[in-house]
Parts: sequence; C-alpha cells; structure tokens
Amino acid sequence: MNCSAPVFRRALVRRAVLALSLLSLAATTTLAAATDQTLLRLQGSNTVNARLGPRLAAGLLSERGYRDPQVLPTAVMDEWRLTARAPDGATVAIQIAAHGTGTGFTALASKTTDLAAASRPINDAEATTLAPLGDLRSKEAEYVIALDGLAIIVHPDNPLRELDLQQLAQIFAGDISDWQQLGGKPAPIRLYARDDRSGTYDTFRELVLTPAGKRLNAQAKRYESNEELAQQVASDPAGIGFTSLAAAAKLPTLALRDGEGRAIAPSEASIATEDYPLARRLFLYGSPLERSEWARSLLEFSQTPAGQAIVQQSGFVAQRIEPLSITDTQGMPKAYAELAQRAQRLTVNFRFTAGSAQLDNKALRDVERLADFMRLPENAHRRLVLAGFNDATEDPARAALLARLRALAVATALRHQKVFAHELLSLGDQLPVAGLSPNGRVKNRRVEAWID
Repeated sequence: MNCSAPVFRRALVRRAVLALSLLSLAATTTLAAATDQTLLRLQGSNTVNARLGPRLAAGLLSERGYRDPQVLPTAVMDEWRLTARAPDGATVAIQIAAHGTGTGFTALASKTTDLAAASRPINDAEATTLAPLGDLRSKEAEYVIALDGLAIIVHPDNPLRELDLQQLAQIFAGDISDWQQLGGKPAPIRLYARDDRSGTYDTFRELVLTPAGKRLNAQAKRYESNEELAQQVASDPAGIGFTSLAAAAKLPTLALRDGEGRAIAPSEASIATEDYPLARRLFLYGSPLERSEWARSLLEFSQTPAGQAIVQQSGFVAQRIEPLSITDTQGMPKAYAELAQRAQRLTVNFRFTAGSAQLDNKALRDVERLADFMRLPENAHRRLVLAGFNDATEDPARAALLARLRALAVATALRHQKVFAHELLSLGDQLPVAGLSPNGRVKNRRVEAWID
C-alpha cells in the first residue's frame, strides 16, 4: 500500500515522528516534581495512556514549540508527568494516569481530569452520569483517535493458529481446559486476562464472553497492564491471553472466525477496515461545554496527519486511507468479484446500527478523510465506488434497500465535501464478514469504499 501526501502533510508527519523520538530518548526513572505548571490532565485506559497518550501529548507540545519532553513516573504506579520546556523557558507538565477506561469517566465526573481515554465506547450509565457536562456521545465530545485489535496470544511453541469465537469463549470460561481438546499436546490451559477496570476486558467480555453466555473463569490471572500480561504469556508454554495488538510484540496471534465467516488474522488492513472480529476503536472523550484550550487542541491534533503518524509509530492502526488489491475472489457475488478485479478497496468502512443509515462520529470524520484522499493529485482521474451491505436479519428486499440507502448517505456526505461517487452498489445481505452475533451484525451493516 502506498499513498503520497502533500508536502505540508509530510512536514507535519516528520515533526510528529521527531517528537516521538525525543520523548523516547528523554524518558527517565527520576520521580516527577509536582511544582510545574499543569497544562492538561489525562486519565483512563491503560491501552491508550501507557503509550499513545503521552506520545500524542508530546507531539502537540512539539508542534507548539515546546522542547525537551520527558516522561517522569510519579510515586503512584501507572501515573506519570510529561514535562517540557515552554518557548519562554518555563517548565510545564501534563498529568497522565492509566488505571482503566472506567476510571477516566469517573475522573471526568469528579472534574479531576480534562480528557478521558477509553478503549471502548462510553456506556449508557456513564453518559447519563456525565450529562451535566454535555452530550458525551456527540461529535464535539467523542474522538476516535486510533484503531486496535484485541489480540489472542499464545506462547511461540504453541502450534494453534486459529479459533472461532465460541471456542474462545469456552476456553476463557474454563469449559475447554486442556490443549488436547484443541488438537494440541495434553497440558492444562492457563488463562491470562486484563483486570475489571480495563476497557480491554470490557471489550473482550462484550464481544466474546457475553454473546456465548459465559463468564471469565475465576482461575484466570488478571493484569492491569497489557505489556505485563504479554510478558507472562511469552514465558508460559501453556498460556493464552488477550491484550492490545500493540502490546502483543512478536507473540503468535490467532486468526478468529465469527460464525460462518472466514478466519481473519489481526493485521493493519483487517483492523483498519474493522473486519477482524475483535477490532476496536480507541477514544478520547472531553466535555463539549467545559473544555480547556489544551484539551481542545489535543483532541484536534489527534485527528491530523501528524497525530495519526504518532498513532502508527505507537503500534496502533492509524485512520488513514490507502488502497488494497483484493486477489482472492472465490465465493464472492458476481458484482463484487467484478469490482475487485477492476478496482482497489480502500482501508475505510462506514458502519451502521440496525435499521439506520445515519453516520456515526467516526464516519463523519472518515468522510472528510476520504474526501481529502480523493482530492490528491494522483487520484484526480480515478473513480469512487461505494458498496452498501446489510445483515441477514431483514428480508432480502429490505436488506437491499437499506444497503443502498447507506451507500447514498455516505455519497451525500461526500457531496458536501465537493467529492462525488461515480457508482453506488447495493449487495444487501450478501458477503457477510461475520456471523449473527450483535457485533457481527454491526460489521455486516457497512459501506465499503473502492477506487478504480
């Protein structure tokens, strides 16, 4: 995949990567002083704030002319202060804590943080509690900053390479307790999981355990840190765990199958399109009513090419649009196979709730990214095709109609950006990428973007 960018974007990306390098080199074990001027407070997800949050903050500071960023641990585990030198010589700091997604929303409610980092969407109870701060589900409050996949990891000596979600649920519930039941050598399976405050655990429970009617086995070893969990699996030949793909390092990651769909391995492409069964979005949330200038700036910086370059450098999947050539068309509907033969799929999908053709917050920003991509000089004579899909819960005629309405919704939003789709396809409930679990249905209700 290769997509060039205008010169000014390349400059932004270079500055972002430079800031990331400076941040890495400047990290120290000295305890942080608490006397520096605090510009911003970040609280929440360990997945986000253990690595990505500090690097995004350092990139923003670098863009503003601040120098010498350092990440300094405090006396509290998983809390840091990012310090830097302001243009006037003063020392400033950003407070960062990584105790789990739920703690971020709690801190927003108590006004002890400016932004909440989350590795899952805000839930109904949290949104209700935070209603005095504004609509936390609005585009002004909810920012998708990166894409990630929950990686199912095993020891390098483990020959297992593929599971379906039902088997995965049975393993972590303890119903499948010996590797011999999965075709391996006899040995008890040892489970490694994130702690209850973690958005990573919330996501695993929602996507794997709850649909299967299972609960996590009480014998599972629990960890606050993705990195520590991965290290434990790496040293245990009988171990299996779930963690952020960014923390999986070089451990084997299993391909997963949702229902009758094909097994999909976690990769940059399968996570960018959110086809991988355990793909997820990483968020920053902030009050749309009570927001500091620095909080607003970090939210906006996270969406820029420079911010997304930091996302990529941090091991997550950036929200950038690139073309993919699809060569295996076996079993595809005729119209889709013909499209794959003449066009390239783009690494963006627009997803919808049941019965709806309304774009969510990520889709609204993805429309802007897609419009920018189509305006690149190398795409001046290329044509955009939008292919709409639905799940199999509707009758075929309604599924086809709603799939077309969704493609039309994306095309209409693009027209507001002065970009026009050449062709709209409606494939209804054909070519599902997942089963009929709630999460699988969301993945099937989609609009794909292609360019020829």
